[in-house]
Amino acid sequence: MKSRIIFLISFILFFVSVHETLAVCPVCTVAVIGGLGLSRYFGIDDAISGLWVGGLMISLTFWTATWLKKENWKLLILLFYILITYVPLYWAGIIGHPFNQIWGIDKLIFGSVFGAVAFLFGVFLDKKVREIKGKQLFQFQKVVFPFAALVISSLIFYILIK
Repeated sequence: MKSRIIFLISFILFFVSVHETLAVCPVCTVAVIGGLGLSRYFGIDDAISGLWVGGLMISLTFWTATWLKKENWKLLILLFYILITYVPLYWAGIIGHPFNQIWGIDKLIFGSVFGAVAFLFGVFLDKKVREIKGKQLFQFQKVVFPFAALVISSLIFYILIK
């Protein structure tokens, strides 16, 4: 219950503070939040939920760095989001359970690392396509690439964990 309240407050504060489209568009972040919420609601494995947590943290890091106009602060901002994500989840008992591990690492943390990498790969792929073609290929490409990277990663994790 505590984690839901913290999530809701964070969600509201985030959208109240945003006034324009920044580094990663709002639709992409909302899609990541929706994916995380749905995976928890349907009881999907924490490693898969973690993918969406990692994607969300990277998205929020890009947004915050752009909003603060401090691009060189990305690592510090990411560490901040890691702390405000993992500490409440640890206190709520979601992270740290000995039977919720994969290769000795908590499934949520394990998934979030891969989710962050997948999200970054989607952002990189979008930029590379724009660089090669000189334009975007279709509407909302900036949203579709990172979101698709998380969806594909989720399917791969689902197959491997099943």
